[in-house]
Amino acid sequence: MSVPTPATQAKKNITVIGAVVNLILSIIKIGVGWLGQSHALIADGFHSLSDLLSDGLVYYASHHGSQEADEEHPYGHARFETLATVILGALLIAVAGGIIWDAMSRFFNDQTVSHGGLIIVVAGTSILSKEVMYHLTMRTAKATKSELLKANAWHHRSDAVSSLVVLIGVGLELSGFRYFDSIAALIVGLMVIKIGFDLVSDASKELVDTALDADRIEEIKRVIMSIEGVQELHFLRTRKMGAEALVDVHILVDPMISVSEGHLISETVRLSLIREIDDIGEVMVHIDPEDDEICSPSLELPLRGELTDKLNAVWSDLLEKEKIKKINLHYLDGKVVAEIELPLSLLTTVLDAERVSKAIKERALSVPEVAKVKVHYS
Repeated sequence: MSVPTPATQAKKNITVIGAVVNLILSIIKIGVGWLGQSHALIADGFHSLSDLLSDGLVYYASHHGSQEADEEHPYGHARFETLATVILGALLIAVAGGIIWDAMSRFFNDQTVSHGGLIIVVAGTSILSKEVMYHLTMRTAKATKSELLKANAWHHRSDAVSSLVVLIGVGLELSGFRYFDSIAALIVGLMVIKIGFDLVSDASKELVDTALDADRIEEIKRVIMSIEGVQELHFLRTRKMGAEALVDVHILVDPMISVSEGHLISETVRLSLIREIDDIGEVMVHIDPEDDEICSPSLELPLRGELTDKLNAVWSDLLEKEKIKKINLHYLDGKVVAEIELPLSLLTTVLDAERVSKAIKERALSVPEVAKVKVHYS
């Protein structure tokens, strides 16, 4: 069983505190609202109740979203939080629809608010407690870089604002301005709908792999191009995965360098992005020896096995063929550059070197895919 990280535990702790506050407030608001016939306070109570349900979603998502990658979820579980945010936003929209429907029906009856002083005390208490919860939750959200927790913090703030609307509406109704309790409930419902739509919209962008904003993409390009050995970049793709960003990029390097040097350049790019840009969690770097953004001219060329068979066939009558130490193949512009390495001990004179090199080159160039041949002795 995995031990939760300090960040995960912090998210769970603040969520549990918020859930307790929401439970108490929802019971008091709905109870006092029913007693005093304040539709606005009842609506506010159901708003707090929806926040209680959202706390449950946040707790669940925080627990599962922090788990390590496994065979079924190779990229981790961060999008548990994203999915929970979508569900939470949809839930808020549904609750708001009920609040608005009830508020509009209230315009057609003659019920009046009673126990106004008690209602105002409850609304004032809600404003204070929810504003405190907003600041505590937002502080934890920033410390743990949790977008879901930030959304939950704004739920606390929206509940505080809706309680303020209730306070004003009930106060006006008690002062003789009719229907202001229902108007306050209607405003609360519209506020909750706006919050719900914003949550669904933002989380959905992540679920469909929307790219990072333009400024962050430019910063990513700047870091990549600052690495020695990187000549150009293309196919840069970014997306969000929970609190982290994922980056895929192709970089163009000198086509004649070794595989190990190309790998070192790619690792330098990867680590530099993670180190220098906040919230980048994973980078996939693809090394290109030539620009394949529009097309890949070398894709139809034969792989090493088939090509070396062709080379061995044209070298079949050369005694030096058996002495070849290494063949390096460079696939560029739809053709192959072959580097042939022979032992220095094979040669006795300069004329021997010229003769052997010429024979190997001429035969190799008869292979249609080969455009250039270099012979080295070591």
